[in-house]
Amino acid sequence: MEWLLLLGIGLAAGALGSLIGLGGGVIVVPALLFFGSSLGWIAGITPQTAVGISLVVMIFTGLSSTLSYLKKNTVDIKSGLLFFIGSGPGTILGSWVNQRLTLDSFHLSFGFFMIFLSFILMVRNRIKPIKRFKTASYQRHFTDPQGVEFQYGFPPFIGVLAAFAVGFASGLFGIGGGSVMVPVMIIAFLFPPHVAVGTSMLMVFLSSLTGSASHIALGNVNWLYVLALAPGAWVGAKLGAWLNHRLRSDKLVLVLRFILILIGIRSIVEGLLG
Repeated sequence: MEWLLLLGIGLAAGALGSLIGLGGGVIVVPALLFFGSSLGWIAGITPQTAVGISLVVMIFTGLSSTLSYLKKNTVDIKSGLLFFIGSGPGTILGSWVNQRLTLDSFHLSFGFFMIFLSFILMVRNRIKPIKRFKTASYQRHFTDPQGVEFQYGFPPFIGVLAAFAVGFASGLFGIGGGSVMVPVMIIAFLFPPHVAVGTSMLMVFLSSLTGSASHIALGNVNWLYVLALAPGAWVGAKLGAWLNHRLRSDKLVLVLRFILILIGIRSIVEGLLG
């Protein structure tokens, strides 16, 4: 029962994470805490182990979906590596801060962050792109399969700084960071949406390597649980990348946003009531 539950969590996390560019941690972490610390169906789950396990699983999610997006030529590798200059150290710092959170303080901060993510998902398609960085020194060009050309760019320092903040949230909460970075890339840096999602998954993969290494060193990873989650996450990520090019994800984002609000409210209540 426990292994089937973990396999299902991994499948859902991989599919949703790859489809929308979230990374899957927004599913893995609350699911582990709910079925583990709340219901007791999964033994030995703490905020630290939930985040550590999530980051290791996101290595598989990130790699699987990145390879799929690379085949479709929707990954800006150069920009992804530039973002990693910021997100890598950010995940390490976030992992260090995570060690100092109690269960109640983690629930409280995680809950507010989930509600913040739901707000980001609500407004990301309604805010018009900012033209401020269109003439930045770092410029990129992309032509989609229909022959439509896109030009986008951003100051490298701003990109690295934004990625550092996203990496910190990833190491702290185990959420991957794509949920924040994708809107930033689309709204502020004018990335084409599919390229933003593909590039986000590359950053999720690289950041998960550093973040998981930190949590492994701190002893926060249960490898048996990783083995149960990873196959579902790998298959789910492939499925999400396939669906990304065939479906309008608006309705799915609406459902996910509602779920995040419920998770956020429940986490805040757990944190306040202990």
